[in-house]
Amino acid sequence: MPTLLLVRHGRSTANTAGVLAGWTPGVELDDTGREQAASLVGRLSGLPLAHAVTSPLERCRQTLAPLLAARPELGDAAVDERLGECKYGDWTGRPLHELAKEPLWRTVQDHASAAAFPGGESLRDLSHRTVEAVREWDAKVAAEHGDDALWLACSHGDVIKAVVADALGLHLDQFQRISVDPCSVTAIRYTPHRPFLLRLGDTGGLAGLAPKQQPAQVPGGDAVVGGTS
Repeated sequence: MPTLLLVRHGRSTANTAGVLAGWTPGVELDDTGREQAASLVGRLSGLPLAHAVTSPLERCRQTLAPLLAARPELGDAAVDERLGECKYGDWTGRPLHELAKEPLWRTVQDHASAAAFPGGESLRDLSHRTVEAVREWDAKVAAEHGDDALWLACSHGDVIKAVVADALGLHLDQFQRISVDPCSVTAIRYTPHRPFLLRLGDTGGLAGLAPKQQPAQVPGGDAVVGGTS
C-alpha cells in the first residue's frame, strides 16, 4: 500500500500567541512558519509524490503553497474538511494558559475519549473523521498510482496525533503522549494487515522514504541484491 506523509502546518500566529486557533478565520503562518514551509520543498526533494491533500484552513494551504509551486505536476491540493482542525467550540480563540484552568482540561489530557468541547465536537468524533479520511485517500491513491506511491496530507497537531494513535493501535486516551512539531513530517504505511509508523514528527531530511528499487531477478526466480558475483 502507499506511504502517507502527514505534514503538520508550519508555526502559526496562534501558536506564537499561545491561543487555541481551531477554525478561527485569518490564522496564518508567522515568519518562522513561512520559513518552515519554504524548507519543506528541499526536505521532500527526490520523493516522487503522487498526490496532495490538505485541510481547508489557511495555515495548511500556506504550508503547501511553496511545495505545490515547485511541483506543478501535483496540481492543486485536494481539500478535505475531514482533515480540518478539531472543532473546539466555545474554547476557540482562548489563551491556552486560561484553558488549562478549566476542569475539562484534565479530561482532554488524561481521558481524551471522554472529552467533548462545549459547542464543538468530541475528540472521539475527531478521531473517527480523520482516520476515515486518510484511509479512504490511501485506498484511492493505491488504486490510481500503485502500492509504492507516496502521497501527502497537510493537517493539524491533534488530527495527526489521532491518526498516529490509530496506526499504533493505541487507545485514544493515550494520544496526548504523541508529539508533532510544526512543519514536521509523520510517515505511515498502511498494509492489508496493519499500519507501520515509519517516521514520527520528523523535522529533518526525508530521503530515506523514497521507494526502494526492486531487486533484480535471475533465472530460477531468486532475487539478486547488490548485483551478481
